[in-house]
Amino acid sequence: METRPTTVAGTQSIDRAVQLLKHVAAHNSAGLTLAQAARDSGLKTPTAHRILASLCEHGLLMQQGAHKQYFLGPLVYELGLAADSRFDLRRLCHPVLVRLARATGDTVFLTTRSDRDSVVIERMEGSYPIKVLTQMVGERRPLGSTVAGVALLAALPDDEADDLIARNRPRLGRYGKLSEKLLRDMIARARRLGYALNDGDLIEGVTGIGVAIQTRLGTPYAALSVVAVSRRLAGARRDEIAALLKAEARRLSDTLAGR
Repeated sequence: METRPTTVAGTQSIDRAVQLLKHVAAHNSAGLTLAQAARDSGLKTPTAHRILASLCEHGLLMQQGAHKQYFLGPLVYELGLAADSRFDLRRLCHPVLVRLARATGDTVFLTTRSDRDSVVIERMEGSYPIKVLTQMVGERRPLGSTVAGVALLAALPDDEADDLIARNRPRLGRYGKLSEKLLRDMIARARRLGYALNDGDLIEGVTGIGVAIQTRLGTPYAALSVVAVSRRLAGARRDEIAALLKAEARRLSDTLAGR
């Protein structure tokens, strides 16, 4: 009986630390200040500071810049290298991204789900001279703020998708014209079409097509997407590229399931 409060408190501390790590990762290009970290996580500033300091001490974060912004630390990179030998999704999908970039001429993204976020783990540029590079490798965004994230949400059961949308509600307005209503409309359209479509909905003049990659249990864990200037993804060409993405996603699902 005496150990239960300690166990609960310890779990809560881990949850908060992981939450802060994710927030820093989402802003790793510019860094995250203490005030921003506390605001985004909903933690009190002294609590956020204590956890961030501990993460820095262990090398998971570091501080740089005039405003002492927090960035991911060297231990994160080392852990990623250790995990890469086991979780080789990037290596497995590399030939797929090469084929899609050559076939479409446009930018292809491989995106995975991380709780309520989507993370780009690979990007391949096509030969078309006007390139749409909306996300960098390693960039983390709330699910639904990209076409790949819409594809992942659309492939989830309604209750799970609703929960994720509710948890991300305060963050959606930071991404172009995105709102909860628009996101729900995009999810409904994705389920109707069989692929996610961002037809200038988030950024004017930019169109994206996304398809989820399913596990053998039917749950999506990653998505393939093609993003280009809107005139490149219109009419019959849109259907052709959607068909290419769906074929590659099915092939990857079969490969990962051992079939």
